[in-house]
Amino acid sequence: MKQYLKIDEWSIIEETFDPQAHEISESIFSIGNGHMGGRANFEERYSGPSLQGSYMAGVYYPDKTRVGWWKNGYPEYFAKVLNSTNWIGIDVEIGGQPLDLARCEVTDFRRELNMKEGTLSRSFNAKLEDGSEIRVEAIRFVSMARREIGAIRYAVTSLNFEGELALTPYLDGDVKNKDSNYDEKFWNEVERQAGPDGGILTLKTKKLDFHVTSAMAFDLAMNGEPVQVETQTSEREKYVGVTAGVQVKPGDQVVIYKYAANVTSRNYGLGQLTEAASAALASAREAGFLALLAEHTDSWRDKWKESDIIIEGDPSAQQGIRFNIFQLNQTYTGDDDRLNIGPKGFTGEKYGGSTYWDTEAYCVPFYLSTADPSISRNLLIYRYKHLEKAKENARKLGFTKGALYPMVTMNGEECHNEWEITFEEIHRNGAIAYAIYNYVNYTGDKAYLGQYGLEVLVEISRFWEERVHYAPHRDKYVMLGVTGPNEYENNVNNNWYTNRIAAWTMEYTLETLAYLQENEPARYAELVDKLELQAVETEKWTEIIGKMYYPVDEERGIFLQQDGFLDKVIMPVKELPQENLPLNQKWSWDRILRSCYIKQADVLQGIYMLGDRYDLETKRRNFDFYEPLTVHESSLSPCLHAIIACELGYKEKAYEMYLRTSRLDLDNYNNDTEDGCHTTSMAGTWMSFVHGFGGLRVKDDRLVLNPSNPGHWTSYSFKVVFRGSRLKITVTDREVTVTNETDTPADLLLYGQEFTARGLGSVNVQNQAVTV
Repeated sequence: MKQYLKIDEWSIIEETFDPQAHEISESIFSIGNGHMGGRANFEERYSGPSLQGSYMAGVYYPDKTRVGWWKNGYPEYFAKVLNSTNWIGIDVEIGGQPLDLARCEVTDFRRELNMKEGTLSRSFNAKLEDGSEIRVEAIRFVSMARREIGAIRYAVTSLNFEGELALTPYLDGDVKNKDSNYDEKFWNEVERQAGPDGGILTLKTKKLDFHVTSAMAFDLAMNGEPVQVETQTSEREKYVGVTAGVQVKPGDQVVIYKYAANVTSRNYGLGQLTEAASAALASAREAGFLALLAEHTDSWRDKWKESDIIIEGDPSAQQGIRFNIFQLNQTYTGDDDRLNIGPKGFTGEKYGGSTYWDTEAYCVPFYLSTADPSISRNLLIYRYKHLEKAKENARKLGFTKGALYPMVTMNGEECHNEWEITFEEIHRNGAIAYAIYNYVNYTGDKAYLGQYGLEVLVEISRFWEERVHYAPHRDKYVMLGVTGPNEYENNVNNNWYTNRIAAWTMEYTLETLAYLQENEPARYAELVDKLELQAVETEKWTEIIGKMYYPVDEERGIFLQQDGFLDKVIMPVKELPQENLPLNQKWSWDRILRSCYIKQADVLQGIYMLGDRYDLETKRRNFDFYEPLTVHESSLSPCLHAIIACELGYKEKAYEMYLRTSRLDLDNYNNDTEDGCHTTSMAGTWMSFVHGFGGLRVKDDRLVLNPSNPGHWTSYSFKVVFRGSRLKITVTDREVTVTNETDTPADLLLYGQEFTARGLGSVNVQNQAVTV
């Protein structure tokens, strides 16, 4: 735990400049709006360690896979979100000396991410080599109200300098990705223009022909009054800049307002890009910085109205949960079903910015409960649109039917470059199916099943049917050579979770077929014909469901993670010398694979997702066995353990796991925040709170709540939207209050008792949480 940020309930604040922590801060202080975003790089030049990153949603590059060997079915490329045009840049020169925080004395440094309003601000004093001193105060945002617009107010005050202050706002497309396999730059220039107060730059990717047009304009003010000055343009390949020089004396303040528009060929025709960027830029500049900021903060106010969580009595926990909610809301807005959620969002390049099963298993629940159903529906439609590619992926691996959704993708095609994941971590298919169930169960939108859902379920079930095989000596169906969620074991046989989610998928597919046959017979007949679904297939699925093999240990009363798990040396993590941790940085891969240690929830993943199938004691036995063996070296691990710990009444363990997931990046638990924040695990953090401490589930078309308080908080509250109502749940040690903030009534099961939260009404009950 390396806490260097100030604890504040609504802001992330850094009060000293530490170059060693700068790349971590660049990740944590990132901003975005669902369509574009970037790391918290400095506007002025910086020659110290930095990962420059500005990203456009949906724009990626198929970087050639770099391996020393090849296998049939291996992906040809690894898709990468691209570092795009740097639109924030403003070079500053004081008397001809460049401002560079790596080369001057910095005092009174302060950086703040205001999560309530969605702004990034920074201030500092700088003393240059010749003794000149200035003060800089900057604030920027990526507009939530105008998705293509970013704006900056950058103020420079002379403290003792007299002479020329030169400001050069620019657009720089001569950028690269840190993770480029062959140090290749991915952009070519199409067009550039520079004028007296701005410029335009259009780039295209060397493959796939994505075009991005960035336009900038700026205004100057001096001592609070607009000022016009002579400017000088500069151009080179992939770069346009405009320099404005102003004569200043001590006490003078010069402010530059920089506006930028970024548009892509995903949304406009190639011949429309310059016009679209120019029009968006002109409108923003005409509105002005303060009006744009007001629009933006109003949009954030609306988002917090839907999704805020309040914790009384624990500022660290409060800051943690708001940081996670903030990052989720600025990463994905749900208005484009071609987009998904990358594991790093707009905060870094690691994992390529591609779609993983994290979306279905961890992110869908957040958007289900905090936004209009269309948002999570679009996440499902994204996968539906990739169904044909998923079928192609299965054929590439030698399957004759069915669909295998990719582990990593941008367009539906597999692009993960580790064989034990690409070929073996097939439980991801189950997460796609589970998301359909989760969506329908939560929203009641059963029409989705006939419109889109059944086709996906049938093709996934077909894959599972072919992937298992019958073992006569067991009289069971088995699944060999897989990797479960615990990636610290590869190529295992009969991973319990994979077998279980496969059988569950076939069960749910059969239930969906029966529902459509009874309730939408015409659509059912149409789909059976389209899918060429045969009775022999559904009969086979029924047989597999009944004869699926699940490894168990009868003596302990637990599900075995896979065949042979108990052949390992079973020793709790707490008995390992601390110098061995984290394993992924201290041990060889061979040693990790042979150990009993678990990267993240595996058996417990299934127990969480299929929680209605198992009684409390079954959950307790499995949790008590597996959690002590878990090193939580996946960002997705602590959240599920927190949820189950809450259900079991393990207050301290739940609180420990919650803090770990909520402050994972803020405190850099895993020593990797400099690569970007763990955006998808942030949805898991929300789950740990609402599904864990709130005890939220949905059963029989009713919201189920079993709230508990970990004992560290005076009270807490959270909001959920559910079938047209928005409910605020407030929990103290003594009582639970459910307040309906809408006119739509909601049926509840609160501590097992039936209630209806009537429109604009409330329900109060005594806190009945059980603690062990």
